[in-house]
Amino acid sequence: MATKPKQKLNLLPQAISARNRGVELDLDWVSSIQANTSAIERRASSIGSRRSVKKQHQAAWLLQAVKCIDLTTLSGDDTTGRVKRLCAKAKNPISKKLLEDLDLDNITVGAVCVYHDMIETAVSKLKGTGIPVAAVSTGFPAGLSPLPLRIAEIEYSVSAGASEIDIVISRRHVLTQNWKALYEEVKDFRKACGSAHIKTILAT
Repeated sequence: MATKPKQKLNLLPQAISARNRGVELDLDWVSSIQANTSAIERRASSIGSRRSVKKQHQAAWLLQAVKCIDLTTLSGDDTTGRVKRLCAKAKNPISKKLLEDLDLDNITVGAVCVYHDMIETAVSKLKGTGIPVAAVSTGFPAGLSPLPLRIAEIEYSVSAGASEIDIVISRRHVLTQNWKALYEEVKDFRKACGSAHIKTILAT
């Protein structure tokens, strides 16, 4: 008896574009940006009461959300065993029974994020899966170590096998609106990443 072929997971359109080469700093453009804070707050407060997507569309969005998640362990008492368990979960975040009911192939998360000393363990455990290993660098979480050390940390993590780097910007640059310093800092971080992706996590 022939079995029905599994569907390829192509739930939502994916934007595929060339790598962002960056742009020169344009302070006129930065200063022209405005946000209506009260309107944003009103809109955000109503999200929970608005109609949500239903049925197949809801399932598609939820599965897409799983594909965007970075499973992360950034604890001071991390062990290789804990990281290996996290990697196993990253490879199979959705139960096989549920995927069978949805007639879908397995999906994976977006990345596994660890401290530098656990990169090797994660890379080894995820070999052949296509799941990238992300590393927090640049003096995570405060980002207050000297700039040359933060840049060196990126280079070490990339050489250890991390293909994504989560950076910490100097928040004092934002608080004092020193956009030129922030631009130059991120530019240096981006250069140190080489072929690795750079990500900045914004706590909002």
